[in-house]
Amino acid sequence: MKKVIPYILLKDGEAWLADGSRIQDAPAYCQACANSGADSLLFVDTSDTEDAHRKNMEFLKLLSAHDLGVFRAGGSCSHIDDVKKYLYTGAQGMFFAPGASDGLMKEGLSRFKADRAAVQADSVEEAQKAYDLGFRIFYCFSEAGGKIAEALREKEAACDDEKSKAFVYCLADEGLSALDRGAAGLLYSIPEKQAGRVMDYKHQLLEAGYEADVFQPAFTWDDFRLNGDGMMPVVVQDWKNDEVLMVAYMNREAYDMTVKTGRMTYFSRSRQSLWIKGETSGHFQYVKSLKIDCDQDTLLARVVQVGAACHTGNRSCFYRDIVNRETVCSSPNKVLENVYNTIMDRKSHPREGSYTNYLFQKGLDKILKKVGEEATEIVIAAKNPEPQEIVYELGDFLYHVMVLMADKGITWEDVARELADRE
Repeated sequence: MKKVIPYILLKDGEAWLADGSRIQDAPAYCQACANSGADSLLFVDTSDTEDAHRKNMEFLKLLSAHDLGVFRAGGSCSHIDDVKKYLYTGAQGMFFAPGASDGLMKEGLSRFKADRAAVQADSVEEAQKAYDLGFRIFYCFSEAGGKIAEALREKEAACDDEKSKAFVYCLADEGLSALDRGAAGLLYSIPEKQAGRVMDYKHQLLEAGYEADVFQPAFTWDDFRLNGDGMMPVVVQDWKNDEVLMVAYMNREAYDMTVKTGRMTYFSRSRQSLWIKGETSGHFQYVKSLKIDCDQDTLLARVVQVGAACHTGNRSCFYRDIVNRETVCSSPNKVLENVYNTIMDRKSHPREGSYTNYLFQKGLDKILKKVGEEATEIVIAAKNPEPQEIVYELGDFLYHVMVLMADKGITWEDVARELADRE
């Protein structure tokens, strides 16, 4: 399975493409690449001064606050702390640039798992030396990528065990010959206007005879039971919070395009034409999954929604109540999100008499003191036979932890990504 990896250059706290053009909206660009099928993202730290390196790390932390999927980052490292800084941005892995010392590279491999430490090698000699040190993931930004892939295939064949397998990613500019010589994937500097069309690059690989990770539908259009117009209704749902966003219709062509491109495409009955959601507004819907109901006459699409789903500007088309008898919501995700959002609102819009604002006014030391006290209360409650007491103390503890999170600018998504990485 050949990988498609967009790469982004970091220069003085900004994102750039290989052609020298600055990416105008870096968060949107990176999210569009990730949502539209990128197997991972690669951030290349080009800094040559400590100040430039600091700016790049701060910028990368801001980017990682958005949902970027899997990404790696790396560049010049002179100390093991430099390695940690890349991982602390939220990256799933880092890479050493040419020039890193053998001692530092060995320490990096010993401190972190082999799948989290990679190396940039621009010559066969550099790659072979890194392979002998224990590296198995290689990024190549020179025209030697194909030769490197071929040389490392020979080395892994001599070792003859699974742990010897090397993964080499070469510049797409080198062409498909690099894949023929054993490269695991290609590095693309994708134009900003093409960021949401990564699947197109994957289908180019398919057409050239290589395997790529694209949607392989379990049902064809002929398997569905269509309505009187020969179409299929589609219920669209936010993949993160399960909110129902809209309902639309597909014909055969819209379904096939959705599966091929990974962007929701519908058929407009009023205009009698295909329409890609977001093509004019920028509010694209990227497919996470498609499901069929028991009667095979309705599709459920779970999507990443960019912006608003409704033409009115509302997030969902279902924003008006007819009847409503809601009870207290006890969904853990929703409750934690709501409490955190309330804390953030107090931080931005203080209210007189608010305990939350009292904690923010007293500062970090007070918040930390309360977190420590509440943690101790949990320990004490756990020694008592009544489980409800533990529940009560856990509620206090989580509230104060969320105040700490808000004070430090940490979100539940940040925590969830860290736990997902460990999973």
